[in-house]
Amino acid sequence: MIPMLARTRIGMAAARQTMGGPVVLVPTMGALHDGHRALLRRGRELAGPGGAVVVSIFVNPLQFGAGTDLDRYPRPLDSDLAICGEEGVSAVFAPLTEQMYPSAQTVTVDPGPVGQVLEGAFRPGFFTGVLTVVLKIANLVRPQMAVFGQKDAQQVFLVRRMVAELNLEIDIVTVPTVREPDGLAASSRNSYLSPAERVAARSLSRALFAGAAAAGQGSDALLAAARAELAAAAAADPPLVTDYLELVNPATFLELPACFSGQATLLVAGTIGKTRLIDNVPLTLASLS
Repeated sequence: MIPMLARTRIGMAAARQTMGGPVVLVPTMGALHDGHRALLRRGRELAGPGGAVVVSIFVNPLQFGAGTDLDRYPRPLDSDLAICGEEGVSAVFAPLTEQMYPSAQTVTVDPGPVGQVLEGAFRPGFFTGVLTVVLKIANLVRPQMAVFGQKDAQQVFLVRRMVAELNLEIDIVTVPTVREPDGLAASSRNSYLSPAERVAARSLSRALFAGAAAAGQGSDALLAAARAELAAAAAADPPLVTDYLELVNPATFLELPACFSGQATLLVAGTIGKTRLIDNVPLTLASLS
C-alpha cells in the first residue's frame, strides 16, 4: 500500500475528503522505529477495514528549546513513507514548517501545573509546544481517535487533559512502551548513542525494573532499588546524569503521598553524553498495613 503524501494544509484537506470512518491519527516527529510501528498497527486495528490511518510527521520547532537537538533531529522521510506503506497507513501528513506556522505563533495551549514539573521543569515551554501542535494537527486531520505511546507518559496525560478540558471529540488510545532487546525503550534518539553510551543508557530501564520488582515492599524500597542502579551508572564511564526519578499517581501526575497503595507510574530521565532519554513503567504499590 502506498500512502497519500500531503505537504500542505490544502493537500491534507483533500486527502481527508477521500477517507471513510473512523479516521485514526498517529502524531509523530518521524524517524520511525519499532515503537512507532506498534502505534501504526494499533491505529490500523482501530480504523478497521473501512477506516483510515493518518500519520503526521513534523519536527515541531515550538517544543525545542535553545541549544537542543532541533537541527540534528533525524528526518528520513523516504524510509518513513516506506514503513507507513508496510503498516497500511492511508495518508502521511508531513507539513512544511511554514504550513504549520505561517506566522509567529502568538496563541498557544497552556499545559497547566502538570506541564511545569518533571519534563516541563527540565524543558521549559516543551509541553506548550507539544499541546499546541497536537491541537493544530488534530484540527487539520479531524480524526475520531489518536494513538500515542506510553513511553511519553506525561505527554499522554496532558493530551488527555487537553482533550477533556477543551471538549475535543477525539478518543485518545495508548500503546505500551516498545523495548529493544537490551531493554532500552525504543526512541529515535537512541541512534545518537555510541556503543559505550548505549551500555550506560540501559541503566534507565534497569532502574525502572529494579524499582518495579520492589513495589511489593512499598515506595521507599522501590525508590531505593531504582536509585541504586542510577548511582552505579553515575559512577560509570561514560556516566549517566539523572535528571529525575519520580513516582507519581497516573490519575493526577502528582507525587504520591506516604503509604500510598495502588496504581502508580515510575518515571526517569537522564543524559548520556549529549543525548537525553526518558522512560517509565506502570506498577502497583502494595499496601504495607
